[in-house]
Formats: sequence, C-alpha cells, structure tokens
Amino acid sequence: MTIFPPDPNFTALRLELARLRGEHGWSYDELASRSGLSRRTLIEIEQGRTIGSLNTWHALAHALDVPVDHLIATLCTGHMPSGESAQ
Repeated sequence: MTIFPPDPNFTALRLELARLRGEHGWSYDELASRSGLSRRTLIEIEQGRTIGSLNTWHALAHALDVPVDHLIATLCTGHMPSGESAQ
C-alpha cells in the first residue's frame, strides 16, 4: 500500500514570505533588488499565482537572511512531516 504525503501548504509559504518582507519593511521593489528576482515574480508568489523554483526560494532566503530550510519547513504547516513521531 502506498501512502502519499499530505499536500504542501503553499499558502503558509507565501504568507511567511509576506511576513518576512513586512518585518524588514521592504517593498516588492526592495526585495527584488536584494534578491535579483523580478518584482512581478515576487507579487505572483505572494498572491499565489506561482510557486517559484528552488532557485527562487534560495535567492529569497539569502535576501531575507534566513536559512532556506526555514522557508521550506513552512510547507509542512498543519501536518507533521513523515519520520517525526508525536511525543
């Protein structure tokens, strides 16, 4: 029997991006400048129209000065990753 993982929580990921951008007090233009990404890409990610690539999230993590795993971990918001047992 194959057990599939839960769907990733892309809403939590984009909300974390918006939270971190706001915490820094940065506009889309400022984050675009610091990450090397386009303003349009950032808007589309935050509005849920695109997910972005791993390269995109890597650039965002560096620009926001957070580990990329901090961002990626938000995909598991609302469910426990496999391999972790309840304590």
